[in-house]
Amino acid sequence: MIILDTSAAASLAAGHKTLNVLAANMTDTGDQLVLPALVLMQAEADEAGISRRLLGFPCVTVDALDTVDAVSVGTMVRDGYGGPDTCHALYCALPHTGAPGMSIILTDDETRYPPGTVVIGIDSPGMLGF
Repeated sequence: MIILDTSAAASLAAGHKTLNVLAANMTDTGDQLVLPALVLMQAEADEAGISRRLLGFPCVTVDALDTVDAVSVGTMVRDGYGGPDTCHALYCALPHTGAPGMSIILTDDETRYPPGTVVIGIDSPGMLGF
């Protein structure tokens, strides 16, 4: 599973070339980019109308928060792992009920996440495997 954090979501909506190629490839294969709900919330708070652009991508699916998820993300925020959007992206990437495997977070700042998290910078040379 590939997860967008707020910076990657904003870059995708702004036309970041590599992210748009990734989105086109994922649409062609039927794969999904996961957009955590709190990332979508933060992106819309930062820039009016960005949610329409993000949700216009056929490969983007929103990861909603249920009760257990909200408590877990809230605990991560309280424990200092970042803001609600960062913690929701991190929570989506960690193995938990409904998401048994480790996922990849796309971001513009790989140091935002703790060691052991699989994070790829959106501007890294190997982003699309080259």
